[in-house]
Amino acid sequence: MKSLPLFFLLLGLITLSAVEEYADGENNADKSTEQKKTALKDLGEGKYSIGLIQFDANTRRISFPAEVNQIEGLLEFAIVHEKGKIHESLLTTKASSLNLNIALKLLRYQSSPELFPELDEKFESTGKYPIVPEAQKTASRLKILVSWQKDSKTVETSLNELLYHTSTEEAMKPDPWVYQGSYMHENAFKAETSGDIVAVFITRSSLVNFSGKDNETDDPWTGNIKRVPPVTTPVTVTFAPLLEKK
Repeated sequence: MKSLPLFFLLLGLITLSAVEEYADGENNADKSTEQKKTALKDLGEGKYSIGLIQFDANTRRISFPAEVNQIEGLLEFAIVHEKGKIHESLLTTKASSLNLNIALKLLRYQSSPELFPELDEKFESTGKYPIVPEAQKTASRLKILVSWQKDSKTVETSLNELLYHTSTEEAMKPDPWVYQGSYMHENAFKAETSGDIVAVFITRSSLVNFSGKDNETDDPWTGNIKRVPPVTTPVTVTFAPLLEKK
């Protein structure tokens, strides 16, 4: 049985302190209650929670509630916050991107900037992509699972299976998702302010991006009507290591 090392707990508490300071300084009247719920709770047996996020130090799995938002129509995102770009996302959630990022860091996932060209001093693209060590790339990869209840039974599938390529007329290939990590902008965590959590059309602000083919266009992606449950169906989203230990 594992528990989080003291170093990572301290890192989490430092991050939480910064998050709370940011939240206290905001005067946005419609700031969600979830953004304020930043207390890290020890649930025992290596399990923890922060806001609506639950995670396990033993399996390195992270779970949070969401619901089906859209099936028909082109998609740029697989998951966004309910106050984000809901007109182009398969799922929405009340969970905080900040809290999700903290869980990812506490479980030692490493963010990788490999999908985006480097920027110059004017924040314009240089056209050159960063050199990222293979170990860092590997540590950034994850799979995403979605589960829900149907006829009193739990149905679980990969997020990829719920997305459909309109040109190939097939479900999204089982390529991994990349924890890219978003960035800070004007003293705020961009994934939190934008609501961008998991993107199929890659974007710097998103916490996680799709690594496979056609991830630089919004043309082909839609919901897989053969697999996605009805709109408003509650689901549980789970981030897991790409190569889980048996």
